[in-house]
Amino acid sequence: MKWSQTHLYTIKEVPSDAEIPSHRLLVRGGYLKKLAPGIHSYGPLLLRSIRKFEQIVREEIEREGGAEILMPMVQPKELWDESGRWNAMGDIMQRLKNHKGHEFCLGATHEEVITDYVRHDVKSYRDLPVILFQVQTKFRDEIRPRFGLMRGREFIMKDAYSFDRDKEAALVSYKKMHSAYSKIFNRLGVEFRVVRADSGDIGGDLSEEFHLLADYGEDLLLVAEQGDFAANVEVCPAIDAEEKVDSSELLPVEEFETKGLKKISTLAKSLDVAESELVKSLYLSAAGPDDSDLKAICVLLRGDDELNPIKLKKQLDLKFEPRPLHEKEVKEVTGAWPGSCGPVGLTIPIYADNGIRHMKNMVVGANKDAYHLRNVNFDRDFKVTEFADLRMAHAGDKNPDGEGVLREVRGIEVGHIFYLGTKYSSTMNGKYLDDEGAEHLMEMGCYGVGVTRSVQAVIESSHDKDGIIWPLSVAPFAVHICLLDPSDEKASGLAQEIYDGLHANGFDCLLDDREERPGPKFKDADLLGMPLRINIGARGLKNNEIELVPRATGEMSKVATEQALEKTLEWLRSQS
Repeated sequence: MKWSQTHLYTIKEVPSDAEIPSHRLLVRGGYLKKLAPGIHSYGPLLLRSIRKFEQIVREEIEREGGAEILMPMVQPKELWDESGRWNAMGDIMQRLKNHKGHEFCLGATHEEVITDYVRHDVKSYRDLPVILFQVQTKFRDEIRPRFGLMRGREFIMKDAYSFDRDKEAALVSYKKMHSAYSKIFNRLGVEFRVVRADSGDIGGDLSEEFHLLADYGEDLLLVAEQGDFAANVEVCPAIDAEEKVDSSELLPVEEFETKGLKKISTLAKSLDVAESELVKSLYLSAAGPDDSDLKAICVLLRGDDELNPIKLKKQLDLKFEPRPLHEKEVKEVTGAWPGSCGPVGLTIPIYADNGIRHMKNMVVGANKDAYHLRNVNFDRDFKVTEFADLRMAHAGDKNPDGEGVLREVRGIEVGHIFYLGTKYSSTMNGKYLDDEGAEHLMEMGCYGVGVTRSVQAVIESSHDKDGIIWPLSVAPFAVHICLLDPSDEKASGLAQEIYDGLHANGFDCLLDDREERPGPKFKDADLLGMPLRINIGARGLKNNEIELVPRATGEMSKVATEQALEKTLEWLRSQS
Protein backbone atom coordinates (compact mmCIF):
# COMPACT_ATOMS: atom_id res chain seq x y z
CA MET A 1 0.00 0.00 0.00
CA LYS A 2 1.22 3.48 -0.81
CA TRP A 3 0.68 6.28 1.68
CA SER A 4 -0.74 8.52 -1.05
CA GLN A 5 -3.45 5.92 -1.77
CA THR A 6 -4.73 5.37 1.76
CA HIS A 7 -6.58 7.42 4.36
CA LEU A 8 -3.82 7.86 6.95
CA TYR A 9 -3.21 10.95 9.09
CA THR A 10 -0.90 11.05 12.10
CA ILE A 11 -1.04 13.73 14.79
CA LYS A 12 1.65 15.21 17.02
CA GLU A 13 -0.56 16.17 19.95
CA VAL A 14 -1.15 13.71 22.78
CA PRO A 15 -4.92 13.14 23.05
CA SER A 16 -6.27 14.45 26.35
CA ASP A 17 -8.61 11.50 26.99
CA ALA A 18 -5.99 8.80 26.36
CA GLU A 19 -4.66 7.60 29.72
CA ILE A 20 -2.27 4.79 28.77
CA PRO A 21 0.54 4.61 26.18
CA SER A 22 -1.16 2.18 23.78
CA HIS A 23 -4.31 4.32 23.57
CA ARG A 24 -2.25 7.47 22.94
CA LEU A 25 -0.22 5.76 20.22
CA LEU A 26 -3.27 4.34 18.48
CA VAL A 27 -4.86 7.77 18.28
CA ARG A 28 -1.67 9.61 17.33
CA GLY A 29 -0.89 7.04 14.62
CA GLY A 30 -4.31 7.37 13.01
CA TYR A 31 -5.15 3.78 13.89
CA LEU A 32 -8.23 4.65 15.91
CA LYS A 33 -10.86 7.40 16.08
CA LYS A 34 -13.49 7.76 18.78
CA LEU A 35 -17.06 8.08 17.58
CA ALA A 36 -18.66 8.02 21.05
CA PRO A 37 -17.47 6.90 24.51
CA GLY A 38 -16.37 3.29 24.15
CA ILE A 39 -17.21 3.19 20.42
CA HIS A 40 -14.48 3.63 17.81
CA SER A 41 -13.78 3.57 14.09
CA TYR A 42 -10.82 1.41 13.05
CA GLY A 43 -8.48 2.98 10.52
CA PRO A 44 -6.93 1.04 7.61
CA LEU A 45 -3.75 0.14 9.52
CA LEU A 46 -5.54 -1.07 12.65
CA LEU A 47 -7.95 -3.14 10.60
CA ARG A 48 -5.03 -4.89 8.91
CA SER A 49 -3.61 -5.86 12.32
CA ILE A 50 -7.02 -7.03 13.50
CA ARG A 51 -7.49 -9.19 10.42
CA LYS A 52 -4.03 -10.72 10.84
CA PHE A 53 -4.74 -11.62 14.44
CA GLU A 54 -8.14 -13.03 13.50
CA GLN A 55 -6.40 -15.27 10.98
CA ILE A 56 -3.99 -16.56 13.64
CA VAL A 57 -6.97 -17.31 15.89
CA ARG A 58 -8.86 -19.09 13.10
CA GLU A 59 -5.88 -21.24 12.16
CA GLU A 60 -5.23 -22.45 15.70
CA ILE A 61 -8.88 -23.07 16.64
CA GLU A 62 -9.52 -24.95 13.39
CA ARG A 63 -6.37 -26.98 13.99
CA GLU A 64 -8.02 -28.27 17.18
CA GLY A 65 -11.22 -29.21 15.36
CA GLY A 66 -13.25 -26.03 15.69
CA ALA A 67 -15.68 -25.02 12.92
CA GLU A 68 -16.48 -21.36 12.32
CA ILE A 69 -20.04 -20.05 12.29
CA LEU A 70 -21.54 -16.58 12.69
CA MET A 71 -24.37 -15.88 15.14
CA PRO A 72 -26.63 -12.82 15.31
CA MET A 73 -25.61 -9.84 17.39
CA VAL A 74 -29.30 -9.07 18.10
CA GLN A 75 -30.79 -11.71 20.37
CA PRO A 76 -34.39 -12.30 21.57
CA LYS A 77 -35.30 -11.94 25.24
CA GLU A 78 -36.89 -15.41 25.32
CA LEU A 79 -33.51 -17.15 25.08
CA TRP A 80 -32.13 -15.16 27.99
CA ASP A 81 -35.25 -15.90 30.02
CA GLU A 82 -34.55 -19.61 29.52
CA SER A 83 -31.09 -19.29 31.03
CA GLY A 84 -32.29 -16.90 33.74
CA ARG A 85 -29.82 -14.21 32.76
CA TRP A 86 -32.08 -11.53 31.27
CA ASN A 87 -32.22 -9.66 34.58
CA ALA A 88 -29.02 -11.09 36.06
CA MET A 89 -26.83 -9.39 33.43
CA GLY A 90 -27.84 -5.98 34.75
CA ASP A 91 -27.23 -2.67 33.02
CA ILE A 92 -24.20 -3.90 31.08
CA MET A 93 -26.60 -5.54 28.61
CA GLN A 94 -28.16 -3.17 26.05
CA ARG A 95 -31.86 -3.96 25.69
CA LEU A 96 -34.16 -2.75 22.91
CA LYS A 97 -37.62 -3.30 21.40
CA ASN A 98 -38.68 -3.62 17.79
CA HIS A 99 -41.69 -1.86 16.30
CA LYS A 100 -43.99 -4.64 17.53
CA GLY A 101 -42.78 -4.31 21.11
CA HIS A 102 -40.77 -7.55 21.11
CA GLU A 103 -37.74 -7.34 23.39
CA PHE A 104 -34.17 -8.01 22.24
CA CYS A 105 -30.64 -7.31 23.40
CA LEU A 106 -27.34 -6.61 21.71
CA GLY A 107 -25.07 -9.63 22.12
CA ALA A 108 -22.81 -9.17 25.11
CA THR A 109 -22.04 -12.89 24.95
CA HIS A 110 -23.47 -15.88 23.07
CA GLU A 111 -23.90 -18.83 25.45
CA GLU A 112 -27.68 -18.76 25.02
CA VAL A 113 -27.57 -18.49 21.24
CA ILE A 114 -25.01 -21.26 20.75
CA THR A 115 -26.93 -23.61 23.06
CA ASP A 116 -30.08 -22.97 21.06
CA TYR A 117 -28.15 -23.50 17.82
CA VAL A 118 -26.78 -26.88 18.89
CA ARG A 119 -29.69 -28.35 20.86
CA HIS A 120 -31.92 -28.63 17.79
CA ASP A 121 -29.37 -30.73 15.90
CA VAL A 122 -27.62 -32.94 18.45
CA LYS A 123 -29.77 -36.02 19.09
CA SER A 124 -27.31 -38.76 19.93
CA TYR A 125 -23.91 -39.34 21.50
CA ARG A 126 -22.73 -39.95 17.93
CA ASP A 127 -23.20 -36.21 17.23
CA LEU A 128 -20.66 -35.28 19.91
CA PRO A 129 -18.16 -33.72 20.49
CA VAL A 130 -18.84 -30.36 18.87
CA ILE A 131 -16.58 -27.29 18.88
CA LEU A 132 -17.94 -24.16 17.20
CA PHE A 133 -16.55 -20.64 17.14
CA GLN A 134 -17.23 -17.21 15.71
CA VAL A 135 -15.49 -13.86 15.30
CA GLN A 136 -18.19 -11.32 16.06
CA THR A 137 -18.85 -7.80 17.31
CA LYS A 138 -20.06 -7.61 20.92
CA PHE A 139 -21.67 -4.76 22.82
CA ARG A 140 -21.47 -4.25 26.56
CA ASP A 141 -22.66 -1.00 28.06
CA GLU A 142 -19.63 -0.41 30.28
CA ILE A 143 -20.32 2.13 33.02
CA ARG A 144 -16.98 3.80 32.42
CA PRO A 145 -15.44 2.97 29.05
CA ARG A 146 -11.75 3.85 28.98
CA PHE A 147 -8.33 3.01 27.61
CA GLY A 148 -9.47 2.86 23.98
CA LEU A 149 -10.09 -0.75 22.98
CA MET A 150 -9.14 -2.11 26.40
CA ARG A 151 -12.49 -1.35 27.96
CA GLY A 152 -14.78 -0.33 25.14
CA ARG A 153 -18.48 -0.80 24.67
CA GLU A 154 -18.31 -2.19 21.14
CA PHE A 155 -15.50 -4.63 20.37
CA ILE A 156 -14.55 -7.68 18.32
CA MET A 157 -14.32 -11.01 20.08
CA LYS A 158 -13.66 -14.61 19.16
CA ASP A 159 -15.89 -16.89 21.21
CA ALA A 160 -15.85 -20.68 20.97
CA TYR A 161 -18.05 -23.31 22.61
CA SER A 162 -17.64 -27.04 23.12
CA PHE A 163 -20.34 -29.66 23.68
CA ASP A 164 -19.49 -33.11 25.03
CA ARG A 165 -21.01 -36.29 26.47
CA ASP A 166 -19.59 -36.02 29.98
CA LYS A 167 -17.16 -34.12 32.15
CA GLU A 168 -14.21 -36.29 31.14
CA ALA A 169 -14.80 -35.57 27.45
CA ALA A 170 -15.48 -31.88 28.18
CA LEU A 171 -12.10 -31.56 29.87
CA VAL A 172 -10.48 -33.02 26.76
CA SER A 173 -12.07 -30.20 24.73
CA TYR A 174 -10.96 -27.72 27.39
CA LYS A 175 -7.36 -28.93 27.06
CA LYS A 176 -7.56 -28.60 23.28
CA MET A 177 -8.62 -24.98 23.62
CA HIS A 178 -5.90 -24.39 26.20
CA SER A 179 -3.38 -25.68 23.68
CA ALA A 180 -4.85 -23.55 20.88
CA TYR A 181 -4.74 -20.42 23.05
CA SER A 182 -1.14 -21.03 24.07
CA LYS A 183 -0.19 -21.29 20.39
CA ILE A 184 -2.21 -18.18 19.49
CA PHE A 185 -0.45 -16.00 22.04
CA ASN A 186 2.94 -17.56 21.36
CA ARG A 187 2.53 -16.44 17.74
CA LEU A 188 1.88 -12.87 18.85
CA GLY A 189 5.50 -12.51 19.84
CA VAL A 190 5.01 -10.80 23.23
CA GLU A 191 5.30 -12.22 26.75
CA PHE A 192 2.16 -13.80 28.20
CA ARG A 193 1.15 -15.89 31.21
CA VAL A 194 -1.70 -18.33 31.86
CA VAL A 195 -3.26 -17.72 35.26
CA ARG A 196 -5.94 -19.28 37.44
CA ALA A 197 -9.06 -17.16 37.42
CA ASP A 198 -12.58 -16.65 38.74
CA SER A 199 -15.40 -17.75 36.43
CA GLY A 200 -17.57 -14.76 37.37
CA ASP A 201 -21.05 -14.52 35.86
CA ILE A 202 -20.29 -16.93 32.99
CA GLY A 203 -20.44 -19.88 35.39
CA GLY A 204 -18.55 -23.13 35.77
CA ASP A 205 -15.91 -24.25 38.25
CA LEU A 206 -12.73 -24.20 36.16
CA SER A 207 -11.32 -21.22 34.30
CA GLU A 208 -7.98 -19.78 33.26
CA GLU A 209 -7.04 -16.38 31.90
CA PHE A 210 -4.38 -15.55 29.32
CA HIS A 211 -2.61 -12.28 30.07
CA LEU A 212 -0.13 -10.24 28.07
CA LEU A 213 2.32 -8.69 30.51
CA ALA A 214 2.49 -4.89 30.53
CA ASP A 215 3.39 -2.17 33.02
CA TYR A 216 -0.07 -0.60 32.70
CA GLY A 217 -1.99 -3.88 32.84
CA GLU A 218 -5.37 -3.65 34.55
CA ASP A 219 -4.95 -6.90 36.47
CA LEU A 220 -2.56 -7.70 39.29
CA LEU A 221 -1.08 -11.16 38.88
CA LEU A 222 0.92 -13.22 41.33
CA VAL A 223 3.50 -15.53 39.76
CA ALA A 224 5.98 -17.91 41.30
CA GLU A 225 9.61 -16.86 41.43
CA GLN A 226 10.34 -20.57 40.99
CA GLY A 227 8.02 -22.67 38.82
CA ASP A 228 5.04 -22.04 36.58
CA PHE A 229 2.36 -21.07 39.08
CA ALA A 230 0.42 -17.92 38.18
CA ALA A 231 -2.96 -16.62 39.34
CA ASN A 232 -5.07 -13.52 39.26
CA VAL A 233 -4.87 -11.88 42.70
CA GLU A 234 -8.66 -12.33 42.96
CA VAL A 235 -8.33 -16.11 43.27
CA CYS A 236 -4.73 -16.69 44.34
CA PRO A 237 -4.42 -18.80 47.51
CA ALA A 238 -2.94 -16.74 50.34
CA ILE A 239 -0.36 -18.72 52.31
CA ASP A 240 2.09 -17.05 54.67
CA ALA A 241 5.67 -17.67 53.68
CA GLU A 242 6.41 -18.47 57.33
CA GLU A 243 3.76 -19.71 59.72
CA LYS A 244 4.18 -17.92 63.04
CA VAL A 245 2.89 -19.80 66.08
CA ASP A 246 2.46 -17.74 69.25
CA SER A 247 3.41 -19.88 72.24
CA SER A 248 2.69 -17.25 74.88
CA GLU A 249 0.23 -17.86 77.73
CA LEU A 250 -3.33 -16.60 77.54
CA LEU A 251 -3.71 -13.36 79.51
CA PRO A 252 -6.81 -11.88 81.12
CA VAL A 253 -8.97 -9.65 78.93
CA GLU A 254 -8.49 -5.91 79.57
CA GLU A 255 -10.62 -3.04 78.32
CA PHE A 256 -8.86 0.23 77.47
CA GLU A 257 -9.90 3.56 76.05
CA THR A 258 -9.11 4.37 72.41
CA LYS A 259 -10.89 7.66 71.85
CA GLY A 260 -10.17 9.03 68.38
CA LEU A 261 -8.40 5.80 67.31
CA LYS A 262 -10.90 4.46 64.78
CA LYS A 263 -8.43 3.26 62.15
CA ILE A 264 -6.03 0.35 62.36
CA SER A 265 -3.17 2.64 61.34
CA THR A 266 -3.76 5.14 64.16
CA LEU A 267 -4.38 2.40 66.71
CA ALA A 268 -1.16 0.62 65.71
CA LYS A 269 0.77 3.87 66.01
CA SER A 270 -0.71 4.60 69.43
CA LEU A 271 0.14 1.11 70.73
CA ASP A 272 3.55 1.15 68.98
CA VAL A 273 2.93 -2.15 67.20
CA ALA A 274 2.81 -3.24 63.56
CA GLU A 275 -0.61 -3.26 61.89
CA SER A 276 -0.10 -6.97 61.23
CA GLU A 277 -0.19 -7.60 65.00
CA LEU A 278 -3.73 -6.22 65.26
CA VAL A 279 -7.00 -7.84 64.22
CA LYS A 280 -9.70 -5.94 62.34
CA SER A 281 -13.37 -6.83 62.22
CA LEU A 282 -15.38 -6.36 59.04
CA TYR A 283 -19.17 -6.58 58.91
CA LEU A 284 -21.05 -7.67 55.80
CA SER A 285 -24.45 -8.91 54.72
CA ALA A 286 -24.80 -12.33 53.10
CA ALA A 287 -28.34 -11.47 52.00
CA GLY A 288 -29.11 -11.13 48.31
CA PRO A 289 -30.15 -7.84 46.69
CA ASP A 290 -33.82 -8.86 46.84
CA ASP A 291 -33.65 -10.31 50.35
CA SER A 292 -35.24 -8.17 53.05
CA ASP A 293 -33.27 -9.90 55.85
CA LEU A 294 -29.85 -8.53 56.84
CA LYS A 295 -27.97 -11.84 57.41
CA ALA A 296 -25.02 -10.05 58.98
CA ILE A 297 -21.66 -11.78 59.32
CA CYS A 298 -18.31 -10.77 60.82
CA VAL A 299 -14.96 -11.39 59.12
CA LEU A 300 -11.67 -11.18 61.04
CA LEU A 301 -8.38 -10.35 59.34
CA ARG A 302 -4.92 -9.17 60.31
CA GLY A 303 -4.81 -5.40 60.46
CA ASP A 304 -2.68 -5.04 57.31
CA ASP A 305 -4.63 -7.55 55.20
CA GLU A 306 -7.44 -6.91 52.72
CA LEU A 307 -10.61 -8.97 52.40
CA ASN A 308 -11.00 -10.91 49.16
CA PRO A 309 -14.74 -10.69 48.39
CA ILE A 310 -14.59 -13.44 45.74
CA LYS A 311 -13.12 -15.90 48.24
CA LEU A 312 -15.76 -14.95 50.79
CA LYS A 313 -18.50 -15.38 48.19
CA LYS A 314 -17.26 -18.90 47.43
CA GLN A 315 -16.78 -19.74 51.10
CA LEU A 316 -20.42 -18.87 51.78
CA ASP A 317 -21.57 -20.52 48.52
CA LEU A 318 -23.35 -17.37 47.37
CA LYS A 319 -24.29 -16.16 43.89
CA PHE A 320 -23.23 -12.60 44.75
CA GLU A 321 -20.53 -10.83 46.71
CA PRO A 322 -21.55 -9.90 50.27
CA ARG A 323 -21.95 -6.16 50.72
CA PRO A 324 -20.38 -4.18 53.59
CA LEU A 325 -22.87 -3.09 56.25
CA HIS A 326 -23.73 0.58 56.53
CA GLU A 327 -22.59 2.36 59.71
CA LYS A 328 -26.07 2.25 61.27
CA GLU A 329 -26.32 -1.47 60.51
CA VAL A 330 -22.97 -2.08 62.20
CA LYS A 331 -24.25 -0.18 65.24
CA GLU A 332 -27.38 -2.33 65.34
CA VAL A 333 -25.39 -5.56 65.10
CA THR A 334 -22.53 -4.77 67.51
CA GLY A 335 -23.78 -1.97 69.73
CA ALA A 336 -20.93 0.32 68.64
CA TRP A 337 -20.04 2.51 65.69
CA PRO A 338 -17.38 1.30 63.24
CA GLY A 339 -13.89 1.70 64.65
CA SER A 340 -14.75 0.19 68.04
CA CYS A 341 -16.24 -3.14 67.00
CA GLY A 342 -14.96 -6.65 67.60
CA PRO A 343 -16.00 -10.32 67.83
CA VAL A 344 -16.59 -10.67 71.57
CA GLY A 345 -20.26 -11.03 72.45
CA LEU A 346 -21.53 -11.23 68.87
CA THR A 347 -24.46 -13.47 68.04
CA ILE A 348 -23.80 -13.51 64.27
CA PRO A 349 -21.53 -15.95 62.35
CA ILE A 350 -17.83 -15.12 62.62
CA TYR A 351 -15.40 -16.11 59.85
CA ALA A 352 -11.67 -15.75 60.45
CA ASP A 353 -8.86 -15.69 57.93
CA ASN A 354 -6.24 -18.40 58.27
CA GLY A 355 -3.64 -15.71 58.86
CA ILE A 356 -4.87 -15.10 62.40
CA ARG A 357 -5.48 -18.75 63.33
CA HIS A 358 -2.40 -18.91 65.59
CA MET A 359 -2.59 -15.43 67.08
CA LYS A 360 -3.04 -15.05 70.83
CA ASN A 361 -3.83 -12.17 73.15
CA MET A 362 -5.31 -10.15 70.32
CA VAL A 363 -6.37 -6.51 70.36
CA VAL A 364 -9.92 -6.07 69.03
CA GLY A 365 -12.77 -3.60 69.29
CA ALA A 366 -14.80 -3.78 72.51
CA ASN A 367 -18.21 -3.20 70.88
CA LYS A 368 -18.29 -0.12 73.04
CA ASP A 369 -17.63 3.27 71.48
CA ALA A 370 -14.05 4.54 72.00
CA TYR A 371 -12.89 1.31 73.66
CA HIS A 372 -10.89 -1.77 72.67
CA LEU A 373 -10.01 -5.06 74.33
CA ARG A 374 -6.56 -6.58 74.66
CA ASN A 375 -5.69 -10.21 75.36
CA VAL A 376 -8.70 -11.60 73.48
CA ASN A 377 -8.38 -15.25 72.44
CA PHE A 378 -10.20 -17.79 70.32
CA ASP A 379 -12.54 -20.27 71.99
CA ARG A 380 -12.12 -18.74 75.44
CA ASP A 381 -13.59 -15.33 74.58
CA PHE A 382 -15.54 -16.01 71.37
CA LYS A 383 -16.22 -18.81 68.91
CA VAL A 384 -15.22 -18.76 65.24
CA THR A 385 -17.78 -20.26 62.87
CA GLU A 386 -15.04 -21.22 60.40
CA PHE A 387 -11.42 -20.48 59.52
CA ALA A 388 -10.72 -20.06 55.80
CA ASP A 389 -8.49 -18.35 53.23
CA LEU A 390 -10.30 -15.01 52.99
CA ARG A 391 -7.58 -12.45 52.34
CA MET A 392 -6.02 -11.01 49.23
CA ALA A 393 -2.74 -12.74 48.48
CA HIS A 394 0.29 -10.52 47.90
CA ALA A 395 3.94 -10.57 46.93
CA GLY A 396 6.01 -12.54 49.42
CA ASP A 397 3.32 -15.16 50.09
CA LYS A 398 4.28 -18.81 49.68
CA ASN A 399 4.07 -20.38 46.22
CA PRO A 400 1.02 -22.68 46.51
CA ASP A 401 2.46 -25.14 43.99
CA GLY A 402 6.02 -25.49 45.20
CA GLU A 403 9.08 -23.82 46.60
CA GLY A 404 9.74 -20.11 46.88
CA VAL A 405 7.41 -17.14 47.08
CA LEU A 406 5.18 -15.11 44.79
CA ARG A 407 5.94 -11.85 43.02
CA GLU A 408 3.63 -9.29 41.48
CA VAL A 409 3.34 -8.49 37.77
CA ARG A 410 0.73 -6.54 35.82
CA GLY A 411 -1.25 -8.20 33.06
CA ILE A 412 -3.89 -7.45 30.44
CA GLU A 413 -6.49 -10.19 30.13
CA VAL A 414 -6.82 -11.10 26.45
CA GLY A 415 -8.27 -14.60 26.65
CA HIS A 416 -10.38 -16.61 29.08
CA ILE A 417 -11.38 -20.27 28.95
CA PHE A 418 -14.14 -21.86 31.06
CA TYR A 419 -15.41 -25.33 31.80
CA LEU A 420 -19.13 -24.62 32.14
CA GLY A 421 -20.53 -28.04 32.91
CA THR A 422 -24.32 -28.12 32.49
CA LYS A 423 -25.06 -24.54 33.55
CA TYR A 424 -26.73 -23.71 30.22
CA SER A 425 -27.72 -27.13 28.91
CA SER A 426 -29.73 -27.79 32.10
CA THR A 427 -31.80 -24.61 31.85
CA MET A 428 -32.13 -24.72 28.05
CA ASN A 429 -32.82 -28.44 27.58
CA GLY A 430 -29.55 -29.24 25.79
CA LYS A 431 -29.75 -33.05 25.85
CA TYR A 432 -28.63 -36.11 23.91
CA LEU A 433 -29.30 -39.86 24.01
CA ASP A 434 -26.53 -42.31 24.97
CA ASP A 435 -25.95 -45.70 23.34
CA GLU A 436 -28.67 -47.25 25.51
CA GLY A 437 -31.23 -44.56 24.73
CA ALA A 438 -30.92 -42.78 28.08
CA GLU A 439 -31.13 -38.97 28.09
CA HIS A 440 -28.24 -36.83 29.36
CA LEU A 441 -27.33 -33.16 29.52
CA MET A 442 -24.47 -32.00 27.30
CA GLU A 443 -21.36 -30.74 29.09
CA MET A 444 -20.18 -27.38 27.81
CA GLY A 445 -17.06 -25.24 27.64
CA CYS A 446 -16.71 -21.58 26.68
CA TYR A 447 -13.58 -19.91 25.28
CA GLY A 448 -13.12 -16.21 24.52
CA VAL A 449 -10.39 -14.07 22.96
CA GLY A 450 -10.73 -10.30 22.90
CA VAL A 451 -9.54 -9.66 19.36
CA THR A 452 -9.41 -5.85 19.38
CA ARG A 453 -8.30 -5.86 23.00
CA SER A 454 -5.43 -8.23 22.16
CA VAL A 455 -4.18 -6.01 19.35
CA GLN A 456 -4.03 -2.98 21.66
CA ALA A 457 -2.49 -5.12 24.41
CA VAL A 458 0.36 -5.98 22.04
CA ILE A 459 1.09 -2.26 21.75
CA GLU A 460 0.91 -1.82 25.52
CA SER A 461 3.46 -4.61 25.85
CA SER A 462 5.67 -3.46 22.98
CA HIS A 463 6.38 0.25 22.53
CA ASP A 464 8.91 2.93 23.39
CA LYS A 465 8.90 6.72 23.72
CA ASP A 466 8.82 7.14 19.94
CA GLY A 467 5.93 4.84 19.12
CA ILE A 468 4.73 1.30 18.55
CA ILE A 469 7.04 -1.68 18.08
CA TRP A 470 4.94 -4.22 16.21
CA PRO A 471 5.86 -7.91 16.19
CA LEU A 472 5.90 -9.19 12.62
CA SER A 473 2.92 -11.50 13.21
CA VAL A 474 0.33 -8.72 13.55
CA ALA A 475 2.08 -5.66 12.16
CA PRO A 476 -0.11 -3.83 9.64
CA PHE A 477 2.82 -4.06 7.23
CA ALA A 478 6.06 -5.98 7.53
CA VAL A 479 8.11 -3.18 5.95
CA HIS A 480 7.86 0.60 5.87
CA ILE A 481 9.74 2.15 2.97
CA CYS A 482 10.62 5.80 3.46
CA LEU A 483 11.11 7.22 -0.01
CA LEU A 484 13.07 10.36 0.84
CA ASP A 485 13.15 11.86 -2.67
CA PRO A 486 9.90 10.95 -4.48
CA SER A 487 10.81 13.19 -7.44
CA ASP A 488 14.10 11.32 -8.02
CA GLU A 489 13.50 8.69 -10.70
CA LYS A 490 16.28 6.37 -9.56
CA ALA A 491 15.11 6.44 -5.92
CA SER A 492 11.46 6.01 -6.90
CA GLY A 493 12.34 3.19 -9.27
CA LEU A 494 14.28 1.27 -6.62
CA ALA A 495 11.53 1.81 -4.03
CA GLN A 496 8.97 0.40 -6.48
CA GLU A 497 11.24 -2.54 -7.30
CA ILE A 498 11.66 -3.48 -3.62
CA TYR A 499 7.96 -2.87 -3.00
CA ASP A 500 6.98 -5.26 -5.83
CA GLY A 501 9.61 -7.81 -4.80
CA LEU A 502 8.33 -7.94 -1.23
CA HIS A 503 4.76 -8.54 -2.35
CA ALA A 504 5.91 -11.24 -4.75
CA ASN A 505 7.54 -13.02 -1.82
CA GLY A 506 4.49 -12.79 0.45
CA PHE A 507 5.41 -9.74 2.55
CA ASP A 508 3.27 -6.62 2.68
CA CYS A 509 4.77 -3.16 2.57
CA LEU A 510 3.82 0.48 3.23
CA LEU A 511 5.52 2.88 0.85
CA ASP A 512 5.68 6.45 2.13
CA ASP A 513 5.67 8.32 -1.17
CA ARG A 514 4.59 11.69 0.27
CA GLU A 515 6.32 14.93 -0.69
CA GLU A 516 7.61 15.41 2.85
CA ARG A 517 10.96 16.05 4.53
CA PRO A 518 12.93 13.03 5.84
CA GLY A 519 12.59 14.07 9.51
CA PRO A 520 8.79 13.88 9.65
CA LYS A 521 8.85 10.64 7.64
CA PHE A 522 11.21 9.03 10.13
CA LYS A 523 9.10 10.21 13.07
CA ASP A 524 5.94 8.82 11.49
CA ALA A 525 7.71 5.52 10.76
CA ASP A 526 8.74 5.19 14.42
CA LEU A 527 5.24 6.15 15.57
CA LEU A 528 3.52 3.60 13.30
CA GLY A 529 6.03 0.93 14.32
CA MET A 530 6.40 -1.48 11.37
CA PRO A 531 9.08 -4.11 12.08
CA LEU A 532 11.54 -2.93 9.41
CA ARG A 533 12.13 0.47 7.85
CA ILE A 534 13.98 0.99 4.58
CA ASN A 535 15.35 4.44 3.82
CA ILE A 536 15.83 5.16 0.12
CA GLY A 537 17.16 8.57 -0.94
CA ALA A 538 19.13 10.20 -3.73
CA ARG A 539 22.09 10.91 -1.43
CA GLY A 540 22.44 7.26 -0.44
CA LEU A 541 22.06 6.06 -3.98
CA LYS A 542 25.06 8.14 -5.00
CA ASN A 543 27.02 5.72 -2.79
CA ASN A 544 25.01 2.78 -4.16
CA GLU A 545 23.40 2.04 -0.78
CA ILE A 546 20.17 2.10 1.16
CA GLU A 547 19.50 1.86 4.91
CA LEU A 548 17.74 -0.94 6.81
CA VAL A 549 16.48 -0.01 10.29
CA PRO A 550 14.75 -2.64 12.49
CA ARG A 551 12.18 -0.84 14.63
CA ALA A 552 12.91 -2.82 17.79
CA THR A 553 16.64 -2.00 17.93
CA GLY A 554 16.99 1.12 15.77
CA GLU A 555 20.40 -0.21 14.66
CA MET A 556 20.86 1.02 11.09
CA SER A 557 22.77 -1.02 8.53
CA LYS A 558 23.76 0.10 5.03
CA VAL A 559 23.16 -2.32 2.19
CA ALA A 560 24.25 -2.21 -1.45
CA THR A 561 21.30 -1.43 -3.71
CA GLU A 562 21.67 -4.65 -5.70
CA GLN A 563 21.34 -6.62 -2.41
CA ALA A 564 18.51 -4.54 -1.00
CA LEU A 565 15.65 -6.97 -1.66
CA GLU A 566 17.71 -10.05 -0.78
CA LYS A 567 18.86 -8.60 2.58
CA THR A 568 15.35 -7.39 3.39
CA LEU A 569 13.87 -10.82 2.74
CA GLU A 570 16.68 -12.43 4.71
CA TRP A 571 15.88 -10.25 7.73
CA LEU A 572 12.12 -10.81 7.50
CA ARG A 573 12.50 -14.59 7.26
CA SER A 574 14.74 -14.58 10.31
CA GLN A 575 11.87 -12.99 12.27
CA SER A 576 9.14 -15.37 11.07
